[in-house]
Amino acid sequence: MSKTIQDEYTLALGKEVAIDSVDMELRLLWEADKASTNASLINLAVYSEEKGAIIRNSELVQTITREHACRAILIGIDRDSAETSIRAWITAHCHLSHGRKSVCCEQIAFQLTGKATGRLRNTVFAHLNSDLPLVFWWQGELSPIFTERLYSLIDRFVFDSSEWSQPLKSFRCIEQVMEDAGDLHPMDIEWTRSFQIRLAVAGLFDDPLAARALEHMTRIRIVTHPDHRMAGLQLLAWVVQRTGWTRSLDLGLDTQQDDHFYFETHEGADVEAVVESNPAGAPIGLIELSCADCTVRVSRDAGSPYLHQQLDAGNHQIDRCTPANQDDAAALVMNQLSRGGKNSLYRRMMPVFLDLLGDDV
Repeated sequence: MSKTIQDEYTLALGKEVAIDSVDMELRLLWEADKASTNASLINLAVYSEEKGAIIRNSELVQTITREHACRAILIGIDRDSAETSIRAWITAHCHLSHGRKSVCCEQIAFQLTGKATGRLRNTVFAHLNSDLPLVFWWQGELSPIFTERLYSLIDRFVFDSSEWSQPLKSFRCIEQVMEDAGDLHPMDIEWTRSFQIRLAVAGLFDDPLAARALEHMTRIRIVTHPDHRMAGLQLLAWVVQRTGWTRSLDLGLDTQQDDHFYFETHEGADVEAVVESNPAGAPIGLIELSCADCTVRVSRDAGSPYLHQQLDAGNHQIDRCTPANQDDAAALVMNQLSRGGKNSLYRRMMPVFLDLLGDDV
């Protein structure tokens, strides 16, 4: 590694230390700064196989530690390298508490090259705070490293399905992991993107007129940015799971159009659903449910911090704004960590979502 790159890593990741002296160097770090308080409520591991991601992830962790005290472990791996190596750096992210004493969170960064499966578990995870749960944020495509030997250590598994080139294959893997490891709680950042929209839709259906019209809906329209198709399909799956509608495959209609589906309500009415793409729009720009005399709509302009909620039922109208989710991944991860929970709704939505996604085959 060149001196320029070494300096860049040191500037972003802190002091480089020998692998066998990480714990000792951390103790020395705290002994040298008696004005700071070491705080941790979780282990947060951030994993990426993208070149240089470990530096970017140090900046993300600095943002996250403003609200969530943790021991952060950054993992960068170049699995294609012919050389087998491992390097480590330590630092602390510190934030003022009441304008005086600083509260700091430890960060350990590991850069591995070559075959890494055994070293990932035996070396990297040897530095977890054993008394705290492990939140593991996997960035990018799932790779052969994601095996039972890894996910058996994880309490909450964070991923972003918008980054996957073969989402159905990867979701089948996640489905199997959910069956094998009942205590592992999956968290798709795409699912988190729709949180405020789901709240807004549910809030509109609290209205008695909208609630009565639900079983008479004939069309659902969802519009997403092309990068966030998974969020749109998951939002549709949520609606179908919550209503209990069943998938209809034999309507004599054209079902070859991408993301065009048909369902049947409890009353036997047919519902057409479409997930459309808008390259100029927000990650999730619209969800609209409509029938002859009622329309429920939640929309968002690109970059807007607000959602626009609308209910149109003849003379009865609702028109208001509510907060939208932030768009960047770090903010979405922080939001999910703040809410906690076991993501039971996500587990219940998954079979419907996989059925919709299965049309990709």
